[in-house]
Amino acid sequence: MSRVTMADVAKKAGVSKSTVSQFINKRFEYMGEETKKKIDQAIKELGYQPNYLARSLKQKRTSMIGVIVANIMHRFSTEVSRSIEDYCQQHGLHAILCNADDDPEKEREYIEVLRAKQVDGLIIFPTGKNIELYEKMMNENYPVVFMDRKVEGLHANFVLASNSEASYEAIRHFIGNGHKRIAIATQPLSISPRIDRLQGYKDAMKEENIPLREDYMLHAEIHKMKAELKKLFSLPEPPTALFAGNDLVFLETLEAFKENQVKIGEDIALIVFDNIPFAHLVETPVTTIAQPGFEMGQKAAELLINNIENKVSQVARQYVFPCELMVRESSQSKVE
Repeated sequence: MSRVTMADVAKKAGVSKSTVSQFINKRFEYMGEETKKKIDQAIKELGYQPNYLARSLKQKRTSMIGVIVANIMHRFSTEVSRSIEDYCQQHGLHAILCNADDDPEKEREYIEVLRAKQVDGLIIFPTGKNIELYEKMMNENYPVVFMDRKVEGLHANFVLASNSEASYEAIRHFIGNGHKRIAIATQPLSISPRIDRLQGYKDAMKEENIPLREDYMLHAEIHKMKAELKKLFSLPEPPTALFAGNDLVFLETLEAFKENQVKIGEDIALIVFDNIPFAHLVETPVTTIAQPGFEMGQKAAELLINNIENKVSQVARQYVFPCELMVRESSQSKVE
């Protein structure tokens, strides 16, 4: 069977090829509803499939972008990726999602593969370890937006959460309930969100002249987190409040508390930095810091698409989104 062409669709719908092209590319500004219905009906009856390869060669664009997520296991990463995909779909682009597993080599490979496939631009949750590659893309004016994590010294667009400020507010909440023995648990301080969250913790403690204790600042790999938490709560003076740095740390914390019969909201006050969809459903509803993942993903996609369509680099800046402290019972316990 011969391939159905755009000309065939135009003939059946009684319109020009350029009108069919505008319909396929979702340029409806000057197109009436009746014309759209005719073209849509013709496409369905003929079984027409647009030739995306030919179109990309003509337009010198693939209408695809790449999204390289550092760790898809984080709820926040999933929310942002969904938002990016939704925004791209609304604007006639397709998003290819890759998971780098926080591995710089895997990140490098994905950047190189996606660029070889000629995607129009990239949104990257950076590992921070491929500085030369990031700078190369900037120097080439290749469209790229960095999400969630800062890379010091890199002149680029970043979409970030207010990590330090939100953590500061959380610790102030603990202090307001009389807590002074406050601990923080994060994964290793290898990326900016963890570093900034620790800084917010320190700033709040110092402001109240509460001594910083090294044994209350826990930074461990996830597979070691439970054991380190057990050590933390075996101290002669264990903390009365814990700030968990993200959702994965929270899950390890829940397991550690269950094994050691520690009751949240009674034996320990708890705040988690992350979007936890079931936080209000557990036995003791958990206080969380909610990041606006949907809005951040939308902003990143908007910046990237504007960069692609305008074919000029935008003024590099950091777009910082405020977070919200969702106060629930887990952080409400006061020190006797």
